[in-house]
Amino acid sequence: MGGTVTVTDGKVTAAAVLPVVMRGRLAVVAVLAALVVLVLGVRYAGDAVPGRTDARIGEAAYGVGAPWWHLASATDFLGDPGGALLLLTAGVVGCLRARRTRAAVLLLAGPALAVGVTRLLKPLAARTINGDDNLAFPSGHTAFLTAFALALALLAAGRFGLGPTSGTVLAVAVASAAGVLMGWAQVATGAHYPTDTVGGCCTALAVVPAAAWVIDRVADARRTRVR
Repeated sequence: MGGTVTVTDGKVTAAAVLPVVMRGRLAVVAVLAALVVLVLGVRYAGDAVPGRTDARIGEAAYGVGAPWWHLASATDFLGDPGGALLLLTAGVVGCLRARRTRAAVLLLAGPALAVGVTRLLKPLAARTINGDDNLAFPSGHTAFLTAFALALALLAAGRFGLGPTSGTVLAVAVASAAGVLMGWAQVATGAHYPTDTVGGCCTALAVVPAAAWVIDRVADARRTRVR
């Protein structure tokens, strides 16, 4: 029962978007991810050139030829407003058809908050790429796809009643895979340094579990007041 329902004062109230059995471990993941964002943001604050690690990875990934360039461009589109809208619409419609209102809220709020946080952090880090007007850290595209994938993984973990270890491994693995894919696309197209994409991925890992916890708390509180 642990991941599929929310339990308040011993009573089953509704399907949870943050599986109860995973909350402690995901809290640790979120804190560690936030620390990574902080460390990288401080390390590369104000930079306008790639670091040593960025240069090595970027040299291997940038300027790939067909068919990899087409894959990178298609992946990049998923983080653009048009592509993001397609993903979010499909996810929300699926949740609503399954009568999972909380899940629909998470699929909208999680990615939106993750991208919003990257926009707040970019002027603070003031790292630029391809000109002084292009703030780079952390990557919003990477944060979006990571957050969307993480939200789906949390819903799957709850749906199948996974335990704390298996559920957390699934969530982190799926989110990291999405982050790596979009991160590669951002580096391959020259939109970001590799460490920008790590920052974007970790931003999502920090924000989405917190958003899911808040959604469950608010929804449970409303149900309690109604009763």
